[in-house]
Amino acid sequence: MGSARRQFDPEFGAGAVRIVTETGKSVAQAARDLGISPYTLQNWVRTARRQTQAQRPLIEDERAWQDRLRAEKAQWAKEKAELEMERDVLKHSVGLWVKMRWTSDRGGVHRVPEDRFRRTARDRLPGAGGLAVLVLQVDQPQAHRS
Repeated sequence: MGSARRQFDPEFGAGAVRIVTETGKSVAQAARDLGISPYTLQNWVRTARRQTQAQRPLIEDERAWQDRLRAEKAQWAKEKAELEMERDVLKHSVGLWVKMRWTSDRGGVHRVPEDRFRRTARDRLPGAGGLAVLVLQVDQPQAHRS
């Protein structure tokens, strides 16, 4: 069966972290000296650094900076939601417009012949998954003949 997992006292872990932080030894060297895994010691050091960061009070500049970032994030989220809504409305309206124009008898919509339009890399829409641009030519509506 598998070997049992080793358990260490909290005092041992704290001492190992102090060796790394105060003496300047590398995590790997300190782990070899103590006979433990360097991954375990690295986790202890990381946890200790996070705890000291969390306990340190923020100075006014940092607090103001965090508040500004939070406000910017909220503004960007609001703008993103508005843009997504506008995009959805435009997608829907273009679909309706093409459908209406395709069936309209006042003007015609037809594809530009392939020989008049060459598809190149620059004709692809960015962020559209490599979809090629389809060029439609819209004729001017004809005057109604009586």
